[in-house]
Amino acid sequence: MKFLLTNDDGIEAEGLKTMAKALSEIGDVTVVAPETEMSAVGHSITIADPLRVRRVFRHKTLFGTAVNGTPADCVKIAIKAIMKQPPDMVISGINHGQNVATNIIYSGTVSAATEGMILGIPSVAISLSSFVSKDFSVAADYGLRVIRKAHSHGMPADTLLNVNVPTVPSNEIKGIKICRNGVSKFKEVFERRVDPRQNDYYWQGGQMEMSGKDDDADIYWLQKNWVTVTPIRFDLTDHDFLQRMKEWSFK
Repeated sequence: MKFLLTNDDGIEAEGLKTMAKALSEIGDVTVVAPETEMSAVGHSITIADPLRVRRVFRHKTLFGTAVNGTPADCVKIAIKAIMKQPPDMVISGINHGQNVATNIIYSGTVSAATEGMILGIPSVAISLSSFVSKDFSVAADYGLRVIRKAHSHGMPADTLLNVNVPTVPSNEIKGIKICRNGVSKFKEVFERRVDPRQNDYYWQGGQMEMSGKDDDADIYWLQKNWVTVTPIRFDLTDHDFLQRMKEWSFK
């Protein structure tokens, strides 16, 4: 298989390196990733500035290409300009931090996989549910399991897979749970501070707040130490309301 590997944590991220090594055991890997961290940029793309690329070497061997753009930019430029042939699959990750529930709207990791899907290529996003752990080996192992199954069984053209791995030892993972995307929201907190010139500024933080509607969704099962796999499709139309709106009169 030929893989395109990207992320939103940047080309120097440990999760990217771990996934590149794991994928190289089952196929050819082309790495095209952001020059710097691009977390939470969603599906933004660069249109008002040029995209600059830089080849990255490790131990005198080409590792990949760094792009001064977003994760979606990386997938676009990789497939349309850098790679001689389209990959068999786009892999995004391994991300530092979970991407579940409404978080996927903001996620650069999921957006990179979404761009792969838009370009007609089976795509998988992989995340580890920790912002501090440096060990991505378990996430890489489960990522490969999902990738192999997705390749052998096939995927719908308009669907990507979103994988989240709990940060526990392998023997504590209960298994793989196929589940829906949750609706829980991130509860933001803005911490006010004052700079040396006495100007106010804020740091945004917070945490996911569980919804009572999510007892069978990705965020619930991830917290129970299951690896969650969710098929994601971006049809944003409210079809029920659409039918009701057709009864409206605009005369």
